[in-house]
Amino acid sequence: MSRSSHAVAGIAAGVLVLGLGLLAGRADVTLLGIPLLLGAAWSGRPGAWLAAPPTGVDRTHVATDDRPGAPGELTATLHLDPPPGTEVAHARVSAPGHRSTEVLVAARPRPLDLRLRTVRTGPQQTFRADVRGHGAGGTTVTDVVTVVAPDRVVLPTAMPLGRVPLPRRLRGLTGPHTARRLGDGDELRDVHPFVPGDRLRRVDWRTTARRSPDLDTLYVRRTYATAEATAVLVLDSRDDVGPDLRTWRGTGDQRVDEATSLDLARHAAASVAAALVASGDRVGLEDLGRSRHPVPPASGRRHLRRMLHALALSHPVGSPARRLRPPRLPADAIVYLLTTALDDEPLALVRAWRAHGHPVVVVDTLPDVRPAHEEHMRLAWRVTRMERDDRLRHIAAEGVPVVRWAGPARDTAPMALEALVRAGERHAGAPPPRVASGGRPR
Repeated sequence: MSRSSHAVAGIAAGVLVLGLGLLAGRADVTLLGIPLLLGAAWSGRPGAWLAAPPTGVDRTHVATDDRPGAPGELTATLHLDPPPGTEVAHARVSAPGHRSTEVLVAARPRPLDLRLRTVRTGPQQTFRADVRGHGAGGTTVTDVVTVVAPDRVVLPTAMPLGRVPLPRRLRGLTGPHTARRLGDGDELRDVHPFVPGDRLRRVDWRTTARRSPDLDTLYVRRTYATAEATAVLVLDSRDDVGPDLRTWRGTGDQRVDEATSLDLARHAAASVAAALVASGDRVGLEDLGRSRHPVPPASGRRHLRRMLHALALSHPVGSPARRLRPPRLPADAIVYLLTTALDDEPLALVRAWRAHGHPVVVVDTLPDVRPAHEEHMRLAWRVTRMERDDRLRHIAAEGVPVVRWAGPARDTAPMALEALVRAGERHAGAPPPRVASGGRPR
């Protein structure tokens, strides 16, 4: 507890007037200084603050909220508990990348709701509050108390997708899709003479009566088996660049209202994973920036939650060593490579996977870069952009589809994936559908 500048000014003015009156021998002037001294002494009397803690509003704290908010919105609650004798509480709330907000409220135990919006995902620093209490007339103030909310891990959200490409060959003994092999399913393959191993409930008595009236041969209806697809999301977390070229060197702060390449990659991976899990398929996660702790392919809502948490925790780790071999993938799995294509390593990985028979879909996650004002940056970006365009052009020329997931093209990404599915159906002569749908499988 300390006196404010107003109280100090009042005491100084009272002493000055009282001194001038005594020196001049003027009793009327001396009487004018006495009210000033009494007012300043009364407003800052120690008895009013005896019950106050030494640090003022030390019981003030920020608690994060678990209640759901709007997409990209973080919430918390600032709990004020000012000491006795405080009339007004002054709070300044700030967050990295946001403008600070100040509020002046009556000093009583009360909660204050805090909200901020961000398009960034992953670990985030949230709220910082600086609180100070003011006494009667603003003549006394408490010490500033600073409270910081704990960091939050913002999970990426998923965009509803239609159908997404799946591998041509399906694995598993059961699943939501129709496979090419014989087995128990709903789609008719053919009618065949009865052989050992066929079930009697599969006998087609109409066909048997028509083809073998003497019942010398029984005919059964054979169906396609059902199976599940396996997909692996390969996240290139080595780069985390934004639209501003000046932040690519790691010296500037990236804006919270602009998604970086890693934010776009998390969003794309979460959308594809949600579509695959919703249709009953298996999906896994590999991180090119970290050679350990991959998420093995699985299905279900709990696995999707584990995938989202692993995506949120992915981040660049120093300078990763060059991989001598591509990540090991399950047999007949489709690969979704989410990368910025700023170097040659993604192109080498795509060629290695295709050599092993894995279909690959490349998702371009580089955000739309704003032109720089500096001449050297414009020249460097021009060279980098030309090299990147050449890589993507070579990948597309080798038959690997490239889907753009940034800028206006992100809104058309579901249609681009649907076009890939239809192109695969036409190329295969319209076989039994083997696609994943964001809703109920057909």
